[in-house]
Amino acid sequence: MQTTTTPKDFLSVLNFDSADLDRTLRLATRLKADRALGRQAPTATALQGRHIALLFDKPSLRTRTTFEIAVRELGGDLVVLQPDVALGQREPVADVARNLERWVDAVVMRTFSQCVLEELAGAAPRLHVINALTDQEHPCQAIADFLTLQERLGTLRGRTIAYVGDGNNVATSLAHAAAMLGVHFHIASPDSYQLPHAVVQQARARARFGARLRAFAHAADAVVGADVVYTDT
Repeated sequence: MQTTTTPKDFLSVLNFDSADLDRTLRLATRLKADRALGRQAPTATALQGRHIALLFDKPSLRTRTTFEIAVRELGGDLVVLQPDVALGQREPVADVARNLERWVDAVVMRTFSQCVLEELAGAAPRLHVINALTDQEHPCQAIADFLTLQERLGTLRGRTIAYVGDGNNVATSLAHAAAMLGVHFHIASPDSYQLPHAVVQQARARARFGARLRAFAHAADAVVGADVVYTDT
């Protein structure tokens, strides 16, 4: 019998397999419903005795606020690191990681390079690292978006999302998640702003239930037959 191992970190949607992603959406649905119970929620002490650090190199409103609230509602202790912890400048990334893993259980990190995030996670085998945005990927955003779509549409499998905008970090994570959830993904981007070829290949390699990824030059073509139109700034 094949067994699965929960990944230590969540740096990319691709850290999950399809079963992980399905399970995460189910858990998120239950947690959202239980929020009304406040301190009586079944998960109100899920992080009791755990210290979670936030390290944000880039400004944030929604992501930072919601992570802070989530840690507190799950009973964890929050450590907000100041912006002067400049990774790779004040001290090497690996040193930051090795210090943090002695003090905290997890770090939620918003930074520029995906490589920095991967270096930090690789240097600290006991530290759980969560990607709260890099220039390349935004996996938490994608999962939150698919939770919303599931609430609005019901079944996700076989649906079509049209994304209108450049092939940026959000588009990358949406493409990954859509493929794994059996959702068709249309993306309309100007020349020189398309999804990276590697991302297209990754999504197609992980696709389930016949999910297709199609690239378009014009928004009007991409939105034909779409259940949802998604845009970015």
